[in-house]
Amino acid sequence: MSSPRIVEAAFLKSAQSIADALPEEFSEVVFLGRSNVGKSATLNALTNRKNLAKSSATPGKTQLINFFETRYLYQESSYPVRFVDLPGFGYAKVSKSLKEIWQKNLVEFIRHRVSIRLFIHLRDARHPHAKIDNDVEAYISEYIRPDQKYLTLFTKVDKLNQKERHRLKRDFPGAIMISNIKKTGHEKVHKEILMAIFGIDASVDEEKM
Repeated sequence: MSSPRIVEAAFLKSAQSIADALPEEFSEVVFLGRSNVGKSATLNALTNRKNLAKSSATPGKTQLINFFETRYLYQESSYPVRFVDLPGFGYAKVSKSLKEIWQKNLVEFIRHRVSIRLFIHLRDARHPHAKIDNDVEAYISEYIRPDQKYLTLFTKVDKLNQKERHRLKRDFPGAIMISNIKKTGHEKVHKEILMAIFGIDASVDEEKM
């Protein structure tokens, strides 16, 4: 059985808030995480595009909601999905006023955007119990809809030793661990996306970390 893969990916638009966001024509996968967690690298790895998502040299500088059009191919069928990259949170050098604007815009977007079907929360595997990540997960869990799913994704797993990986799996049994450097874990993410949005069980071989 072939694995699901993205065959098309393109940047569509940047928006400051839900007010100037794209029409809700497609189901959306939202990527959120701290400013230095590797969201851009993960988006590029998932779509197999080197520069689809551009990371800022200064963490916390990217302030816009970025929309990407993607298309999956699985068993000769095509599945359009929109990826949404949210501004990174939790960077100390961002001014207080800007943080307040971010929070307002992001809260409105993630709470009132009907087309969001899957939240993918990227967390740094080296700091799995960071308070800000726990707070974000707890906050979204308060109002997540029955037709939405929340998925935890641990990045930079290649920087852990075997004992640390086992501990991470024990503490977060439902999470997916990926390495963008070693290109592991991405097929599991594709499987979760197709299941969450289209109800398709795209059975892929379990990747060994």
